[in-house]
Amino acid sequence: MRADETVALGRTALRITRLGLGLASLGGLFTAVSDEDAARTVDRAWEVGVRLFDTAPVYGYGRSEARAGAALRGRPREEYTLCTKVGRLIEPGGSDTQPIWADPPPGVGPRLDYSYAGVMRSVEASLERLGLARIDVLHVHDPDEAFPTAVTDAYRALAELRRRGTIGAVSIGVNHAPVAVRYLQEVEDPGPDCVMLAGRYNLLDQSGLDALLPLCAARGIAVMVTGVYQSGLLADPRPGAPHGYTRLPAELARQVTAWHTICGSFDVPAKAVAVQFPFGHPAVTSIVVGARTPDEVDETARMLAHPVPHEFWTAARTAGLLPAGVPLAVR
Repeated sequence: MRADETVALGRTALRITRLGLGLASLGGLFTAVSDEDAARTVDRAWEVGVRLFDTAPVYGYGRSEARAGAALRGRPREEYTLCTKVGRLIEPGGSDTQPIWADPPPGVGPRLDYSYAGVMRSVEASLERLGLARIDVLHVHDPDEAFPTAVTDAYRALAELRRRGTIGAVSIGVNHAPVAVRYLQEVEDPGPDCVMLAGRYNLLDQSGLDALLPLCAARGIAVMVTGVYQSGLLADPRPGAPHGYTRLPAELARQVTAWHTICGSFDVPAKAVAVQFPFGHPAVTSIVVGARTPDEVDETARMLAHPVPHEFWTAARTAGLLPAGVPLAVR
């Protein structure tokens, strides 16, 4: 599979590339990134064919959106798909701060707001930071933070923006599959066009398959998968590596070791297996992977195109690494 391969975004008129660039890293996630490095990273993604870019107001407290806009504004608008999010307003004194941002702008912070008025303000502010006239995909970010409001007021705002043409698709961005299932079941028709699922459909966690992915497939709702490396654990499992785990549970450590062992026996990079696995399910349209350097973009594109033999997937299932009901990414 190539990074520049395109597919329809579910039931919408949008087309997106199989590989998307997540822009949290360019907002300073864990480590500061310069404006120049951010621009070079987006430039390299464009060069390898990526046309799907995902940002959010909370990523660096507006910094990621500003950098995304600066890098994309000079490119043909019809050639790329831009996603951002609502649910947090960036404002002076915003108190819903997060320690994960390395160098956020001084004096501002996020504040949770899923109200109709808050969503409209958020979109207006995002468009100003981006310097663009429209957003292609708008996610309700972490709706579990204020579910009753997110499933009513926030959705009503997004549905109106979709009718106006200000956005091309309505989506939700979730870390927990049951939250997405509940949202899709309770929201007014016609509901979201897309779900962004973080960390719940990868080699180590297939909980998205329990109910969410079948529901999305049945309704024609596109799924973008993020977190394919399980916070970096599958990319680099060494102690002290930047994978987000201070203490690795024994069973998870066993799974990681087993995956790297079987990948070694087939001479297949674990990263290639990780980025290709989600595409076994028909509801998954794209994966969105973060990068903070051009080299990281190159590597992800190579891993997506790296051959993984059918026999590998069969062996992984035989070894018990993938349950019987998990569809395989066989080409």
